[in-house]
Amino acid sequence: MTPAVKHRAGRDPAGRRRAGDRRLDAVLAALADPVRRRLLDLLAEQGPASASRLCGSFAISRQGVAKHLAVLEAAGLVAVERVGREARYRAVVEPASEAAAWLTSRTEAWDRRLVRLRQAATRSRPRG
Repeated sequence: MTPAVKHRAGRDPAGRRRAGDRRLDAVLAALADPVRRRLLDLLAEQGPASASRLCGSFAISRQGVAKHLAVLEAAGLVAVERVGREARYRAVVEPASEAAAWLTSRTEAWDRRLVRLRQAATRSRPRG
């Protein structure tokens, strides 16, 4: 008899990361950097902008801003559109919304666990 195979969370039966998990990982990694979060905030507040325009809000070069924008683009958090020779970036909210939904589900799961732990601790406490 073959032993039951346990799959690690977030992996398919062959051990590969699932596409949705890879996207969530990319979004969370991109949002881990404060410069990228601020870039995303600026794009959401002010609308599409070029890397040159955005670099005025930071103490880093246009190339540095462009590298951060590339990470955000790879995570699906910004989309780029060419207007002549200029690349204009705009915020894309769906991946952030999906990450927020995942975080909310994890928060709710931990809250349920804490309630059960509290109930178990209350039941096992000796009365005296």
